[in-house]
Amino acid sequence: MGLFLVAVGLLAAILSPASRAADHAEPPPVAVVQPGDTLWSVVARHRPSNAPFKVIDEIRRLNDMDDFTIHAGQKLVLPPD
Repeated sequence: MGLFLVAVGLLAAILSPASRAADHAEPPPVAVVQPGDTLWSVVARHRPSNAPFKVIDEIRRLNDMDDFTIHAGQKLVLPPD
């Protein structure tokens, strides 16, 4: 019985750091809108290999945007690459 408890304790110690590491997810990527930018130009600069219309829709959803208006200096949360 004692050997079983030691084995369970070792297993918990080994798995515990991995589960804590998962709790520290990286913050989502953010783009700062430059003067003259549009959502299309932000997507072209930050996600050039992705389908632009899909990424624009995702940016609007992530940032709670009702329209397509953006302003210089605005920070936009981007979808994962």
